Amino acid sequence: MDQMQLAGAIIFALALIHTFAAKTFEVLARRHPRHAGLFHLLGEVEVVFGFWAFVLVAVMALLSGGQNAIAYAESRQYTEPLFVFVVMVVAASRPVLDAIGRLLATLARLAPVRTELALVWLCLSAVPLAGSLVTEPAAMTLAALMLAPLVFRQGIPEWLKYGALGVLFVNVSIGGTLTAYAAPPVLMVAGPWHWDSAFMAATFGWKAALAVLINASAISFLLRRHLRAPAAAASDTLPVPPLVALIHVGFLAAVVVLAHHPVLFLGLFLMFLGFTQAYHRYQDPLILKEGLLVGFFLAGLVVLGGLQQWWLQPIVASLGPTALFFGALGLTAVTDNAALTYLGSLIHGLGDREKYMLMAGAVAGGGLTVIANAPNPAGVSLLRRGFNDESVGVLGLLLGAAMPTCVAAAMFLM
Repeated sequence: MDQMQLAGAIIFALALIHTFAAKTFEVLARRHPRHAGLFHLLGEVEVVFGFWAFVLVAVMALLSGGQNAIAYAESRQYTEPLFVFVVMVVAASRPVLDAIGRLLATLARLAPVRTELALVWLCLSAVPLAGSLVTEPAAMTLAALMLAPLVFRQGIPEWLKYGALGVLFVNVSIGGTLTAYAAPPVLMVAGPWHWDSAFMAATFGWKAALAVLINASAISFLLRRHLRAPAAAASDTLPVPPLVALIHVGFLAAVVVLAHHPVLFLGLFLMFLGFTQAYHRYQDPLILKEGLLVGFFLAGLVVLGGLQQWWLQPIVASLGPTALFFGALGLTAVTDNAALTYLGSLIHGLGDREKYMLMAGAVAGGGLTVIANAPNPAGVSLLRRGFNDESVGVLGLLLGAAMPTCVAAAMFLM
């Protein structure tokens, strides 16, 4: 272990502590209005890892020289943060939300229960499972924006909001396992381990689908007495023409297909921005700020995570199958499940049973913390205003995700 590895581990630990303390900074902002701006900045969960990534680069420059620090930062792979930013903005555009919302509303009206209850169930089950097609970040964005007026609002007990958030995070994490390209942790190993979509659906997908349905049904049952149809907001916006909605959905599909080619999907995104300007009368403001913050968070995690391999990989390599499952489930909460499976792909001689257990634990634990799964910061960014202090508490999320995580773990261990 050299100086830089030790410094990287210490700074990563400080970033984790800062993440857990983010809600405290929002309280300090109210108590000390003179410095509220600084405390609000430090209380932004999405800022934490980006901030500490800059600290790491500065420390690296002091210890190893400026050129080495720049070379390290430029050597990291930022495709995932860029993709999450782009897919969030496109998926949250009014024409896409309107099209998906109409489809879900039609299905909800056909259900033998109240429409709002059926809609919540669909948002927590069908949309996360659709993440296997449109990718997990897109599913998280769509589900969060549609759930916000139904669940994450005044009048819903705080513990139920955390329960719904935990179910959403866990279901999105496991709901992307029906294919080999939609979930970041699966994507990291699909090539090296020769896992295709047929293998994922047969090995993980049906178990994930059962867990998603159980989790969504349980939290919907608990929420049933508190749900009401969202008030119809007065609006002078024009209805979205079918052709405009179709073009937006086409942009979303193209971005998903080109998810591993940043030059191409960024070019498409610029065309998308031009289209939204040309037809601004059918648009709501794009969530550019939220998307950029989430991208900043994930980019910071990429920079900080690059120096954690020296202690993570020996742990993963030393565990047996069952211990590996529970070890992966726990480590995911403090690292990021894609980073964990990537490290597993570097271990030579890992057996099929160990590979299964590593993946199962990584995706099952993807809802326990904000950093456990790449789409989680997007959910926090879009839903935190529905919580007290407009921030998501680490302990509240952990408790809310505990039971759906146990359900997912039980399904994968069958």
